[in-house]
Amino acid sequence: MATQTKDYYGTLGVKKDASADDIRKAFRKLARKYHPDVNPGDKKAEEKFKEISEANDVLSDDKKRKIFDQFGFYSDNIDAAAAEAAARGGYGPGPFGGGGRGPASGAAHEVPFDFGGFDFSDFAAGSRGSAPREDAGGFGGSFRDIFSGMFNGAKGGQRGPQPGTDLEYTVSIDFWTAVRGGVARLEVQRQETCPVCKGKSVTGGAMSCPECAGTGQVTQMGGRMKFNIQCPKCGGSGQVQNSCANCAGAGVVTRRETLDLRIKPGTRDGQRIRLAGKGNAGTDGGSNGDLYLIIKSGTHPFFRRTADDIAITVPVTVMEAALGAKIEVPTIDTHDGGGRTQLKIPPGTQTGQKLRLREKGVPSATQEGLRGDQIVEVKIVVPRVQDERSKEILRELARLNPEDPRAEILEGV
Repeated sequence: MATQTKDYYGTLGVKKDASADDIRKAFRKLARKYHPDVNPGDKKAEEKFKEISEANDVLSDDKKRKIFDQFGFYSDNIDAAAAEAAARGGYGPGPFGGGGRGPASGAAHEVPFDFGGFDFSDFAAGSRGSAPREDAGGFGGSFRDIFSGMFNGAKGGQRGPQPGTDLEYTVSIDFWTAVRGGVARLEVQRQETCPVCKGKSVTGGAMSCPECAGTGQVTQMGGRMKFNIQCPKCGGSGQVQNSCANCAGAGVVTRRETLDLRIKPGTRDGQRIRLAGKGNAGTDGGSNGDLYLIIKSGTHPFFRRTADDIAITVPVTVMEAALGAKIEVPTIDTHDGGGRTQLKIPPGTQTGQKLRLREKGVPSATQEGLRGDQIVEVKIVVPRVQDERSKEILRELARLNPEDPRAEILEGV
């Protein structure tokens, strides 16, 4: 039976022994050329981008690449262990009693399915003396669809505990709540265990499966092939139960819940908080998922926060910067920003100079007793001189201090 193959190596323009780095570089080069954003409205470029993306998805994954190298195509229904078995020389016992054929036999690549127990009578009768036709009456065109149905049916019949999924929400808090701590209230929508079926998805006693009449197997026809597969409705058990009417067989019901989240002092913007077991409920005894909260912190008109440090720009006069002074600067020690502390401005301080106030920053949310610093950036404010007396004083000051602040720049140029 012929299987449609794709030349992923040719698509990316690399050799079959190309390294992972070679494949990555080749994909990036082609992606830049064919990306839809670079070629708006170009359908051919869009299709080419899909082809190289598919090739990269397979060849950049070691397990997928191993399967592709062995069989000439990739399918999620083939695992890496099967590919390794084929690479060692065979797939195990063949469907007709002989050993499986590996690549060394010179035969075309085949998918390692075990056909033991299948009924090939119709297929054999219809194919004597002539090759099977790959149309609606043959088996070639529907072969992949047949096995897709088999695997989908088997998955549908899985039983047992299923864990709940995780949830993620963004929590917006103001600047002071992040710095000082507090309580944030949010409403989440989550799946809880159904109170009627207790997460079992079914109610009442077991009864014979109407799909397979209690046998656990159903007959599947595909062209001229006929074989038995596990019943997708009962999962092969031969028995089913009525789906729970309260949850429609899901085992969980959706509820909205209001949570009060305690915010620690020093909580940072972007911090991820995990609440174990507060995600979606599991089914049939499975564990609950977790709830992850992403903190989005607000800003302040004067204070700027970096990690546990607080920065603020403070204006000073020319005289304070030149002669030195002690000034008051605000801190975060009160909720309204009214906390103040003394800061010494050294003589000759320049605009943009940064001065540090030790342990006047934000308390650490992870290390108790530690606190960041406050960084004060100086901004020199030049006065608006209007009266002649002040102007004369500044002219006298310029005569007494004739140095040119631009001299170094001019010499360098």
